[in-house]
This record gives sequence, structure tokens and C-alpha cells, in this order.
Amino acid sequence: MSVQVRPVTADRWSDLVSVFGRRGEDPSWCWCRLFFHSAAEESAPSRPQRDNRDALRQEVARAAVPAGLVAYVEDQPVGWTRVGPRSDFPRVAANRALAKVLTDDPEVWWVTCFAVDSHYRRAGVGSALLQAAVEFARVHGATAVEGHPVDVAALKAARVGGAALFTGTMAMFLVAGFTEIGRTYATRPVMRLAL
Repeated sequence: MSVQVRPVTADRWSDLVSVFGRRGEDPSWCWCRLFFHSAAEESAPSRPQRDNRDALRQEVARAAVPAGLVAYVEDQPVGWTRVGPRSDFPRVAANRALAKVLTDDPEVWWVTCFAVDSHYRRAGVGSALLQAAVEFARVHGATAVEGHPVDVAALKAARVGGAALFTGTMAMFLVAGFTEIGRTYATRPVMRLAL
């Protein structure tokens, strides 16, 4: 199976919506906007309903540098990853556990999340997206790429749903050449690849 990865652009918006499947119609769903809001904002009882879908659509339409990448198999959109400068994601910077591990470096990029069509999971789509994200970051001047995946081997559950792995898996990052630089929790390594 050949996976092609392309930057998300306004003309690929419907492809991105397609990747999100049934959630693609829910404007309040995450839409990879989680890392733009503080934990306090997310947990506030009076938090106003956000239109995350429209926020991402506008971001994609206006971005000088694409906000992420879309994966295709035979021209069918099957996956997505968001990647950009770590400094663009306030929730990463505000995370106290991450602050103990990360160094201040404005040239480091961060891979926040992955979405892969359930029919294409465990078929290399996530790995193709991660490898393309690394190259995309390199082309745009990143000195390193980091992520905060899940160490599936350290989980107590025998089976893990795809939604629990939205930040990727440690195994996927290791195969792509990343190394662990610390942990925020027993199952949550911080991975880094110097470019």
C-alpha cells in the first residue's frame, strides 16, 4: 500500500473533513484545536461552545505555512497530523509536567496529534504521516521535532482504542528515529528527533 502525504491547504479542506469521518460534522469536537486552549479553559464549567471546525478551517485557509498534513491511499484521504512550531501551541508550553522535560527552543516543532481512518489503522499511515511531518518541519527550519505519544507497552489495558492514541505511539516514534528525553507519566514519554 502506497501512502502519499500532502500539506493541508484550503483546496484540501473537504479531504481533511473526510478523514475525521462521523466527527467531521461536529463543530465542537476537538478538530486538533486542543493545544490552543489552556487546561483551565477546557475544564471551566461555563466554557462557551466553540466552533473548532470553523477555527481550523479558517486557520487552513489563512496559514502561510500549512497547519498539518493529509495522508492519501489511492487518492482517498485516510489520515491527518498537525505539526508546527512548539511555541504555537500554548497548552504545550503551559503544561507543568512537560515544562520539567522540555528546554526553551523556539526552533523546535511539535507533532500534536494524528487521526487515521479506522480502515487504515495498523497499515503504516501514522508512520508515513510522522516521517512526512519530520521532513516538513526540516524544510521549514526546525532544529528538532518533538511529540508526546503513548507507550502502549506500559499501559495496563490489554486493548486500547484508537481515540486513546491520538498523539501517536512510542513505537511509531522510535521507528522514525526519535529518542525519549523524559516522561510526564509512566505511559507518556516525550520523544525528540534532532534535525
